[in-house]
Amino acid sequence: MAEEIRAEMVANVWKIVVSTGDAVSEGDTLVILESMKMEIPVIAESDGVIERLAVNEGDVVQDGDLIAVIG
Repeated sequence: MAEEIRAEMVANVWKIVVSTGDAVSEGDTLVILESMKMEIPVIAESDGVIERLAVNEGDVVQDGDLIAVIG
């Protein structure tokens, strides 16, 4: 079952650490968001493979926006 990773706040996508098709483990950093000059890592909550990245570096995400899908 695919797991959707969603933004928990309004932030800028500062850096994308993974690519589609990468294997990730629980706790791995997927994306780094920037908000109010703070870097906030978005981490995988389960093991799997990145099926989709829904953001690009420089994007602005809103609370609840899809960031990635892990399958």
